[in-house]
Amino acid sequence: MDDQYLDAFIRESEEAITELNNSLLDLESDPADEAAMDSIFRTAHTLKGNFGAMGFDDAANLAHAMEDLLDAMRQGEMQVNPDVMDLIFAGVDRIEVIVNEIEAEGESTTNSDELVAQLRTVLEEGAGAAGGDGSPSASDSTGDGGDAAGGDIDADIDPDEADGRVVHVTVDIGDSDMLGVDSMLALEGVEDIFDILAFEPGRADIEDGEFEDTFELYLDAGDAATVDAELDSVGKIERFTATDVTDSLSAATADADDTTAAGADETGGADGAADSGGEEEHSVDEIKSVRVDVDQLDDLHGLVEQLVTSRIKLRRAVETEDLDSAGETLNELDKITANLQNTVMDMRLIPLKKVVGKFPRLVRDLARELDKDIEFEIEGEDIELDRTILTEISDPLMHILRNSVDHGVESPAEREAAGKEPTGHITLRASRERDHVIIEVEDDGAGLDVEGIKNKAIEKGVRSPEEIEAMDDSAIYDLIFHPGFSTADEVTDTSGRGVGMDVVHDTVTQLDGSVNVDSTPGEGTTVALRLPVTMAIVKVLFVEVGDEEYGVPIKNVDEITATSSVKQVNGTEVIKHNDDIYPVIHLDDTFDVPGETANGDGMLVRIRESERQVALHCDSVNSQEEVVVKPLEGILSGTPGLSGTAVLGDGNIVHILDVVTL
Repeated sequence: MDDQYLDAFIRESEEAITELNNSLLDLESDPADEAAMDSIFRTAHTLKGNFGAMGFDDAANLAHAMEDLLDAMRQGEMQVNPDVMDLIFAGVDRIEVIVNEIEAEGESTTNSDELVAQLRTVLEEGAGAAGGDGSPSASDSTGDGGDAAGGDIDADIDPDEADGRVVHVTVDIGDSDMLGVDSMLALEGVEDIFDILAFEPGRADIEDGEFEDTFELYLDAGDAATVDAELDSVGKIERFTATDVTDSLSAATADADDTTAAGADETGGADGAADSGGEEEHSVDEIKSVRVDVDQLDDLHGLVEQLVTSRIKLRRAVETEDLDSAGETLNELDKITANLQNTVMDMRLIPLKKVVGKFPRLVRDLARELDKDIEFEIEGEDIELDRTILTEISDPLMHILRNSVDHGVESPAEREAAGKEPTGHITLRASRERDHVIIEVEDDGAGLDVEGIKNKAIEKGVRSPEEIEAMDDSAIYDLIFHPGFSTADEVTDTSGRGVGMDVVHDTVTQLDGSVNVDSTPGEGTTVALRLPVTMAIVKVLFVEVGDEEYGVPIKNVDEITATSSVKQVNGTEVIKHNDDIYPVIHLDDTFDVPGETANGDGMLVRIRESERQVALHCDSVNSQEEVVVKPLEGILSGTPGLSGTAVLGDGNIVHILDVVTL
């Protein structure tokens, strides 16, 4: 099959799935919404046609069954109720799994006959037949063909023996040259966080790599959302799905003949949809396509033409040794490349809705699982960000939203007891401020528990009791970004927030952004991310230290001074500026630089107070230049003090400093 057509089919299918999910949410909140119903039917019809045209008959049959059921709903012959909606959402999830498989393998191995049969049964017998069938379908959407509990092993698990919920996890290690070793490391990572109740296959087989594609675990956990958030950071696990099977196991224990999870529908149905969605549906590995305005292409073509003309002029000037003409052409080239840079950077900008379009479904599934009523709004989804930044912030935003739903917004009963409306509200809001974008997630929940955070910080050794007492509430809130809060007994037990927030902070910081949290007890919490619109090209100040050269982003630099102002205070070198004290950091010591250094002589680069109140000691300051910064990858990723590397015109590689983590 032609890769070009396949890629276009995949991209169009992804957009259709997001549109289908959001239109279904509109219909669920207002069954009389004819525009939403028309959009749903039209999108399902398009999916059916596209799958058929590309030869993916199984997916076409599924989309056809969904289209027929939706048509009955549109004609008023079928009631729009939560069970029917769960079944439709399960169908959407299954279609997404199929599309993901087609993208990865060129074909799909998922069998949807059972789900198609369920859809046809509801179509023939009415909405009441949807009962509890949505759940297994949703949780089975990984294509393993098993039920929510994953096989016969569930008979040996007693839910009453678990401290929390029983969560079934299907783990995929991905391609590995040492499957057994990687699987063992994955198991150890999981065990650091959760108690494992059972393995399928047995532990020995898993650690020997004796399994096909995936293995299964049963975990003792707070809920599936917690598993979803925590396992996201476990190394060696490429992807996973997490499903709460507590109720289905309880039902099986109470009545051995009743093996299907009617009870699991309450938790597993929404959960299966949410969590197969959590990793498969909602996670964005990479944005692989952009839409470019024809005018931008014309601009690009025009600039390239100018570039070619200038190149010819420059070559002639060099050959004839006409330095005046060469200088003029270089100035001309400078303007052309600046325009080229701006045009290309604009072409990389993608609307925020490319990522946040999937969030309404995430919030819906999680709220349904937790028996909460939540209205979710998105404002500013047309705000644009660089493709790389947009890809990176998808997971942090999901962490924040999950925490708002799970631990921020209270249950309807708790809200009414506190004098609030039973329905909670969460708003994701984006706005542009010059060369930055502000993304806020605001909820009207219980707010952060200051005392709970204080106690956890002291208990975990994050801060001393004396330090805690000296901190204001704003500084206390910032403690939730400390890695010490993301442990198996998360701060969420006491403060209502914490899972994955250190990941949020680290990711945003690496993107050269910042994150801030504000909360009012009883009224709600707002988490704000401040991100650059683009990040690839940065103006830096080059400094020399021994035999090495480093780049300091100009925006971080306040002034350059001589070392004569350095003083000793309690054995520490400092400089004074406007009555503020700036500790001196010696770059040669920090990076163990080879070669002779200036020691006491040299220069000081004082960093802006808003970034970090320090001064960097170097041998000399060389020049300023715009460079293309490449983020550190692999084992170097996250190295303190370094944000990336830049390749200079002479081919040399220079490290770009991250002044915050030095």
